[in-house]
Amino acid sequence: MGETIQYQQLYQRGVKHLKRIIPLVVADVLILFLAYLISYSIRAETVLFDFGAYVGQFIGIAVGVTIASLYIFGGYRRIWSRTSGHDVQVIVLAVLTAMLILTVLDLIFAPRPLPLSVVWVANLMAMTGLVAVRYRSRLITGVKWRWRAVWRQQFPLPAIRVLIVGAGDAGQTTAWRLKYRAPKGQRYQVVGFVDDDATKQNLYIEGCRVLGPREAIPRLVAAHNIELIVVAIHNIDGLDFREVLSYCETTSARIKIVPDVFAMIDGTNGVSLLRDVKPEDLLGRQPVEWHKAVDVSAISNRVTLVTGAAGSIGSELCRQLVKYNPVKLILVDNNESGLHDLVTELRAEQPQVAVTPYLIDITNRKMLNNLFADYRPQVVFHSAAYKHVPMLEDFPNEAVRVNIGGTQQVAGLARDFGAERFVLISTDKAVNPSCVMGASKRVCELLMHALSQQTDKTLFTSVRFGNVLGSRGSVVPTFERQIEAGGPVTVTDKEMTRYFMSIPEAANLVIHAACLTKGDDLFMLRMGEVVKIVDLAERMIRLRGLVPHKDISIEFTGMRPGEKLHEELHSMEETTLPTIHPYIIELVSRRNGLQPVSFSDRLNQLFQRGLDENRNALEQLREVIALGEHQHIEELV
Repeated sequence: MGETIQYQQLYQRGVKHLKRIIPLVVADVLILFLAYLISYSIRAETVLFDFGAYVGQFIGIAVGVTIASLYIFGGYRRIWSRTSGHDVQVIVLAVLTAMLILTVLDLIFAPRPLPLSVVWVANLMAMTGLVAVRYRSRLITGVKWRWRAVWRQQFPLPAIRVLIVGAGDAGQTTAWRLKYRAPKGQRYQVVGFVDDDATKQNLYIEGCRVLGPREAIPRLVAAHNIELIVVAIHNIDGLDFREVLSYCETTSARIKIVPDVFAMIDGTNGVSLLRDVKPEDLLGRQPVEWHKAVDVSAISNRVTLVTGAAGSIGSELCRQLVKYNPVKLILVDNNESGLHDLVTELRAEQPQVAVTPYLIDITNRKMLNNLFADYRPQVVFHSAAYKHVPMLEDFPNEAVRVNIGGTQQVAGLARDFGAERFVLISTDKAVNPSCVMGASKRVCELLMHALSQQTDKTLFTSVRFGNVLGSRGSVVPTFERQIEAGGPVTVTDKEMTRYFMSIPEAANLVIHAACLTKGDDLFMLRMGEVVKIVDLAERMIRLRGLVPHKDISIEFTGMRPGEKLHEELHSMEETTLPTIHPYIIELVSRRNGLQPVSFSDRLNQLFQRGLDENRNALEQLREVIALGEHQHIEELV
């Protein structure tokens, strides 16, 4: 039965193939016959079809040999309307091979059927026809616009002159699509390529020359009147990408970037041919992958809970966690719309995963207890928190209630119900905290340490990292809104710097850290290079084709309460130790002595009474931190 079905499928495929190629074969046969007839008539000074049976038989053989050669070389196994011009070589090789065979046959036969000049001229004439038939859509398009230009004075839109950075696969594909598959109503003229590979210099790709290395971009733009620079390099690190952009930004040309080339090739999936450069691109465009040295079994096939699931980090954690076959993925958030949208997305993309939303506030003890009792999560990622520094400076008791109190409740229930792992999402603002938000997160880190002393069943860990581009607490969405509105873009201080990473990378490394933890540890993600905020603002303006301080003004508003000029990733008291993952560092503190009774009592007082409104909120939280770090309070003042 199986063999019969297989034969039927093969038969159906064969029939479809024949139906597709028969019209092309018929056209080729006619072109070849016509080429031989014309060539013979000119050579013999006779009229068409005025030849003997012997000549006719040889012409028939010649047509058959050429058709067979075309088939062998793949002339009938291509969709020519979507084939690069480079594939003309298939036709050329097929015709030249046939011409060589026919030359030998013509010399062998006695008497000779045709003069060699007839064979050669006929094949060269036929080659032109064969190419024209296969690339007829482009020929017709050229004829149409010339006809409209001559008779109707309807000239095509002027072509946008393009310089492509990157002469690899992505660059070649981009050039082909810009030439032959540009969006309707747009015309592009690819002037050339830029590539740092010395072996590619002055060579041609898709008919366009490699004009120089990246340093030549400003000169080439000026010399060739380039209007658009397209960056088509994949897997480029952040430093190189920013260097390429720095050359592009010195020109007046607009800058675009090529999305994933493999997604771009399929025109049906909604991926645009070109897109604007995003701030995330400045960090590098390396794919997010699993590190082979890390054992994935720790988070696979588990009942997994994510708090703050509708947030920027939490939602990305969920998108990546579904790939590890969770028995159930529980999404906790008090944002109804965000939670609904995330559940809808995950169920559509991963229908095989049991996704359960839980619309609650993490400070609701009763509902949290019911959740843990019903589902008994084995792995907990705690990303729920208030994170806006200025807001928590104005409402410090909310930082205590949600950030500290919510963390204590979720973590305590994880311990009581025997969860295997608990991962706290922390922040670089917890280092030597200068704001209420950072101090609340440092208290949560110390809480992980305290809970680790109370059980060996649940592995408690904290993961600390800096700003995430595009997250709700990031400056990037603010800059984007301000640029869209025409400015001004507001920066707090000209010298302010921050560490940044992308949301997918941050979530990926948090999951890695969950697998690495052995309990009672603190991890720091390697953030890379520090970025000056004003430089980021200026670059975002330039990437829109605008000029900073001219088209869009930048205003310096002064540092807000609780802000630092430069963030730190770890304190002087924390020693850095490498892990098996190159982007995850373990921090060992010399101050995690912890006075468990005093620390616990002081937290309970905070939850019961709240912060003393007559005293500085940050100082009160520092006192709690002092108890957790087992240091004298006067060291903090």
